[in-house]
Amino acid sequence: MLAYPQLTASAVTQFPVQKNRTLRTVVNALADGSTIKLADSLGEATGWQLQYTDLSDQEAAALEAFFESTEGSLDVFTFLDPVGNLLAWSDHLDHAEWTKAPLLTIAGGIADPAGGANGWHLANSGSAAQSLTQILEAPGGYTYCLSVYAKSSVPATVVTLLNSSARFDCALGTDWQRFTFSANGNASADSVAFGIEVPAGGTFDVYGMQVEPQTAASVYKPSTLGGVYPNAWFRDDSLAITATDVNRHSATVNIIHGIRL
Repeated sequence: MLAYPQLTASAVTQFPVQKNRTLRTVVNALADGSTIKLADSLGEATGWQLQYTDLSDQEAAALEAFFESTEGSLDVFTFLDPVGNLLAWSDHLDHAEWTKAPLLTIAGGIADPAGGANGWHLANSGSAAQSLTQILEAPGGYTYCLSVYAKSSVPATVVTLLNSSARFDCALGTDWQRFTFSANGNASADSVAFGIEVPAGGTFDVYGMQVEPQTAASVYKPSTLGGVYPNAWFRDDSLAITATDVNRHSATVNIIHGIRL
């Protein structure tokens, strides 16, 4: 998989980041003067402007090598949104994007720590652990941070956070608490499975499942389509990397995702 590289600090970019989304509406003017308007999905595009400062020699060389590997704007690659939630339908754990084990039951409408009703109650009626996972078509060797809010009416109930084969056990309390798990997986894999595992007989509430391409969690961002963008490309056919000091470089990168004509 050709994917935009992470920095040595295991982040896609530095901050601030500028992200823009453009939409297009088709307007049909009728003979009587009225109009019909329809959204044109082919005209939708998302763009990012990434500004780097104090890149090391190694990071600048990696960025330049990646740009050359795509021949500028010619070839496409997978881009992980640095300001989004990579998971799709994060507030809808019953959506088809999620894979639920057969003996795991889930129910929505639970009061969440943000003041809404987007929490979910999970219960395992089986004699073995049951999982709820989502597979992302993203590079397996990257560093990711999985985060979730969870609580249980039974103190010390354990929830296991999953990043492919990597696991992290969390002991729950009776109040909402946010748990985070940072790990990377198989560098040769083109997909990663994220989720949670419920022990045999376990029950608890969860909210705010989030995956980010970095080592720590940011504020929870509800998502629908998710933040993995296949077939993104560089907007420009040139990349200017400026040396600002010894082992220090700056650059501005523009990336686009949409329908290429």
